[in-house]
Amino acid sequence: MNSMADLLVRNAGPRRKAWVRNVEAWAVRHRDKLAWIHVGMLVVFVALIALPLALPQPGDAATFTDNFTLFANFAIWGLWFPLVFVSVVFTGRSWCGVFCPMGACSEWANRVGRKRPVPAWVRWEGTPVVSFVIVTILAQTVDARGFAQGAAVVFGLAFACAVALGFAYGQGRNQRPWCRHMCPIGLMLGVFSRIGAVQFTPKQPQPGGDAYAEKGICPTMIDIGRKTESRHCIECLRCVHPAARGGLAIVLRPPGEEVAQIRRHNPNAAEIWFLFLATGLALGGFLWLVLPQYDTLRQAVGEWAIGRGWDWIAAPGPWWLMSVHRAGREVYTWLDFLTISGFMLACAALLTAILAALTGLSSWLSGRLGANLDGRGRFVEQAYAYMPVAMVSLVVGLGGKLFEAMTLLGLPPLAAAAVKAALFGLGMAWSVVLGRRLLGEQGLHGTRRWLALVPLLAGICAIGLAWRPAIFGL
Repeated sequence: MNSMADLLVRNAGPRRKAWVRNVEAWAVRHRDKLAWIHVGMLVVFVALIALPLALPQPGDAATFTDNFTLFANFAIWGLWFPLVFVSVVFTGRSWCGVFCPMGACSEWANRVGRKRPVPAWVRWEGTPVVSFVIVTILAQTVDARGFAQGAAVVFGLAFACAVALGFAYGQGRNQRPWCRHMCPIGLMLGVFSRIGAVQFTPKQPQPGGDAYAEKGICPTMIDIGRKTESRHCIECLRCVHPAARGGLAIVLRPPGEEVAQIRRHNPNAAEIWFLFLATGLALGGFLWLVLPQYDTLRQAVGEWAIGRGWDWIAAPGPWWLMSVHRAGREVYTWLDFLTISGFMLACAALLTAILAALTGLSSWLSGRLGANLDGRGRFVEQAYAYMPVAMVSLVVGLGGKLFEAMTLLGLPPLAAAAVKAALFGLGMAWSVVLGRRLLGEQGLHGTRRWLALVPLLAGICAIGLAWRPAIFGL
């Protein structure tokens, strides 16, 4: 017979199916082996990034099936990048806590580091957004998807920053200020983990909502008793103790449930601006490669600058800032660097303006129709509806190597385009469903809810139309 203490512990936690509790117990029993997984992933990471630097440039007829450099490129951009995004729907930020070698090295540096308080400029909500913008643009200008040297620049810079930040800051035990505050991949995975099916929730939740706790057991500085959102949780399992009353428990939920009830899970305006900017920036990173308008812009800027005697704009820049690969017949100049960066930022600004305007219209209209909350609150909540289509746009746009590999392996181009179209259609439909649920949470029903949804639907369609070249070509 179970003791009274066991019954109290069981009743204190959230109600879960037996198999979920069994999976949780198994994961906790084996969490001491995560260090070996981190070491193994570090070896793989170094091999994929460093070994291609020592190999000759692949020939024109080489493919990822017979050339290690191209295989490494495909493993990073065709498998890891898109699939790790898809994984958040099923397992949340498990990549960050279970597999990521960069975060693990940052934590190892923290163990022997200075342990200073994390400064305000690092804790600022916009810091990871700025980090994402810088890394995304740099990946384009050094051509990280085309050349091993470019990938080494991007990942090497991120790796160095992760170790330096871990060494300098974080007052708790084995903390990861990089993963919480600056990692661009962690930011994306964290935001999109809100639509995931896995949540780590307190067994004995405390009032007051989410809080920051630099001194504590959580490596990403979550006050675990007040945890309500999944964004910062890397699922390292350190706070999970099945036999204890306190700590967190693994809970399954319908995908998208946290977003549909975002009011109860610490909605954040910084996330919204990231969704808008990231979608537009990824769009710009694709469109400059395929739109003839970009070539027209580049030509006009070059003629204008040279006409004023700025001849330096036609000279190649440093290899760590732009692609300089004469053997690979690709040499970027300052003109390329400036026009690529400017085009991507312009796309980000334009799409952000369009989505913000349409969301603002929906917020105003829903208020006129009787929705609760103030205008800013309605705007932030309704903007979360874009999350599924934004995630799909990043997978399709920045993970294009996966779809290229499909054609190399024999899938007809039209079939690959159909896969991308199906993903986009699923993301758009999911966004519509979430938008409708969010408006319902604001007190709108029936015809009034559908009327307020129209501007959000226009924004969702705008994202789909903007990404049409990535799906079907021009």
